[in-house]
Amino acid sequence: MTRQRIRRLLLIISLLLFPITLYYFSPALIINAGLNRTINGSFIVFVLMFLLSIPFGRIFCSYFCPTGGLQECAFAINEKNPKQGWRNYIKFIIWGSWLIAVVFCYFYSGEVVTINFFFETENGISVSSIQSYIIYYGIVCLVFIPSILFGKRVFCHYFCWMAPFMMLGTKLRRVLHLPGIHIKTNDQSKCISCGKCNKVCPMGIDVISETKNKKIDNTECIQCGACIDNCPKNVLTYGIIERKENNNGK
Repeated sequence: MTRQRIRRLLLIISLLLFPITLYYFSPALIINAGLNRTINGSFIVFVLMFLLSIPFGRIFCSYFCPTGGLQECAFAINEKNPKQGWRNYIKFIIWGSWLIAVVFCYFYSGEVVTINFFFETENGISVSSIQSYIIYYGIVCLVFIPSILFGKRVFCHYFCWMAPFMMLGTKLRRVLHLPGIHIKTNDQSKCISCGKCNKVCPMGIDVISETKNKKIDNTECIQCGACIDNCPKNVLTYGIIERKENNNGK
């Protein structure tokens, strides 16, 4: 359980720092940066999310995402699992449309002339004026309200523009048979179907069904380890996907 306390603490810290870091996750600011022929902070952050997700999956979502921390605060009000299925693809429509706009803006404006990580921030701080506070609280409401209405981390499932970067990185790792962090089963026969793993999963994944495949392949998994820490039979553990493992189909 120590791991989960640390995880939640890091999420709370990231949430408290959100007024500082907001613009480094901004999907709008990167468009403005493109029109100004600038590589900005959010451009760099999104590229890093994709690259780091190849070995680490969506671990950013479970330990460092401020909106993830905000949504987990909403668990105290609504801890139901959100409906998933086709709804999980809504974020890809949002992400795809936005990515096309970003690419267009950079190509339209011509050659990039500068790299400015702190683009349009005040000494590196995102929320530094009344106008930026309006944006900040608008985003807080955009994330928090759906969470209390529809359940666990619903914003991550339906709307997050960052998740697709990490999901595609995870998919690329599997296609290339690269090693990377995942959750696997030690011995599925020990599972007593108590349902604790399903109950504690912050993403509302049906972990019991996933473990029948010897590892959790669901790209909605954020590698938080809550299912590992709460399994009474130690059925689950972290593992590294090896080339050999993929080639043999194990």
